[in-house]
Amino acid sequence: MQFVPYLNFNGQCEEAFNTYARIFGVQAPGFFRFGASPMAAQVGPDWTNKIMHVTMRVGDQSLNGCDAPPPHYQAPQGMRVCLDLQDVAEAERIFNALSEGGQIGMPIQETFWAKRFAMFADRFGTPWMINVSKPM
Repeated sequence: MQFVPYLNFNGQCEEAFNTYARIFGVQAPGFFRFGASPMAAQVGPDWTNKIMHVTMRVGDQSLNGCDAPPPHYQAPQGMRVCLDLQDVAEAERIFNALSEGGQIGMPIQETFWAKRFAMFADRFGTPWMINVSKPM
């Protein structure tokens, strides 16, 4: 079994996933658009080019997403995508890139349990945590 985060966006899915691909150093994913689906007639002309589904592979993990058509979009709440890293420099690089233009709840810093830890939402509204654990 594998847990796969599925992120919903309010029209910025393509921009978000292209940004994530650049930050995580992977190839930009292919996008499945509403206009190429059986739902094309159910969305307005301004949504035909929006993303119905995308899967991005990062190593052996997946991150999925879509643009949720109005009125189905809701801002994420009650969850965060947690990145568990081993390298402090890589954690700081990712934090700096992902948090740019977003809302920082806790800047990246050392804690009693982690070499580095941070909580923030990126500029697309996706809530993240970054963690570099200390040996227990």
